[in-house]
Amino acid sequence: MEILISVFLLDLIIGDPENFKFHPIRLIGRLIKFMENILRKGENGKKMKIKGIIFSFLVIFIVVGIISILYFFSKINYYSFLIFSIFCGWTSISIKDLRDKAKDIKIQLKNKDIKKARKALSKIVGRDTEFLNEDEIIKATIESISENTNDGIIAPLFYFTIFGPVGGIFYKTVNTLDSMVGYKNEKYIDFGFFSAKFDDILNFIPARITGILISISGFLLGYSFLNTIKTMKKYARKHPSPNSGIPESAIAGILEIKLGGPIYYNGKKLIKEYLCDKDRKVEISDIDEALKISFLSSFIFLLLGIFLKYGKFFSWW
Repeated sequence: MEILISVFLLDLIIGDPENFKFHPIRLIGRLIKFMENILRKGENGKKMKIKGIIFSFLVIFIVVGIISILYFFSKINYYSFLIFSIFCGWTSISIKDLRDKAKDIKIQLKNKDIKKARKALSKIVGRDTEFLNEDEIIKATIESISENTNDGIIAPLFYFTIFGPVGGIFYKTVNTLDSMVGYKNEKYIDFGFFSAKFDDILNFIPARITGILISISGFLLGYSFLNTIKTMKKYARKHPSPNSGIPESAIAGILEIKLGGPIYYNGKKLIKEYLCDKDRKVEISDIDEALKISFLSSFIFLLLGIFLKYGKFFSWW
């Protein structure tokens, strides 16, 4: 129980230091790049898909193997186990980092500096940002907040709570693989296919938990629970991702704004469905509302995790 609380508080206080070269997720990113350079050679096609599967399993095997060994030795005494577990949990989630980056976008918009706002947005989204107007920047920020509430907070906490430090790092390894090679473009459509699908599988349960928590959080903040559920039920499946549409449609329903729509990736237009019936004009303050919903959802999950750990539902670690 104290481990989960410490992980949550440590991330809120310290966040994700940018100059921390030995951050596990950054090291995993370097490993992914190194292994990709070795294995990703040749034309796309069936062989490239096979290479992509081998690549993903090698990266996961190396990372999980190292973390498992460190976890084993950390159990020499309680304090080494405590420090190791908290460190793995802290580096797996990103509550403060998401908040700081979203706040930076908000500040630039308030200062009427659209160029800096676009640049700040590019740090949390993969889409092209150089031609977005203010409303589009706000919507893209809210979409990223909702998606990262799952990918960066709820999902890693979910696997950490059930499977401990190894589970948290395992999830972040798969999620990092997806974020680096899981693109549906010419370069990665085959090589990154397995990484993207594996990430979809791991996020299946957490994304649905996140959707429910976002709905509850919206209700606690005074928004319509029924409208949120209706919007999520109607629009979640219209998103290209089997998981991202759930938190995005939930937050769209809460704020009564149309998320989704056409976006550009590397200059190519991608048509996405809109995720809400209502189309209220967005405001800069909506970013704050989305952050409140995200934080409250994370806090509720923390309480749930504490209850499960206290009740010894997952007492094997």
